[in-house]
Amino acid sequence: MPTGPIPILKIGSTLLVTIQIELHDTVVDSFQEDVLEEIEKSGASGLIIDISALETVDSYVARTLANTGKMAKLMGTETVIVGMRPAVAATLVRMGYFMEGIHTALSLEEGLEVLGSQAKVPDTE
Repeated sequence: MPTGPIPILKIGSTLLVTIQIELHDTVVDSFQEDVLEEIEKSGASGLIIDISALETVDSYVARTLANTGKMAKLMGTETVIVGMRPAVAATLVRMGYFMEGIHTALSLEEGLEVLGSQAKVPDTE
């Protein structure tokens, strides 16, 4: 059961995490632990992290978001970060966090589409 202040919702085989509070070191640590535990417990194949409410990120938050996505991938869960503001994107690039291996999308709807396309098996002819 998640212990932190950030709720984790399960929609089908996807976990949805909407960050609506400012992330401090202890909150972001709890967020990462809760997400990984929920992936293990639920066997989710997709993880969407909605950061549309974040106006800024520091290097610790950026690193934790990137690492959470990488850890989820190692556990078999594709991650999509949605709702990134232009200022946050610029800050992440300046800090050298390109979110390699993690999908991004502008909206929750697009994030769900990305996960849907990842789940489809290509046609073989």
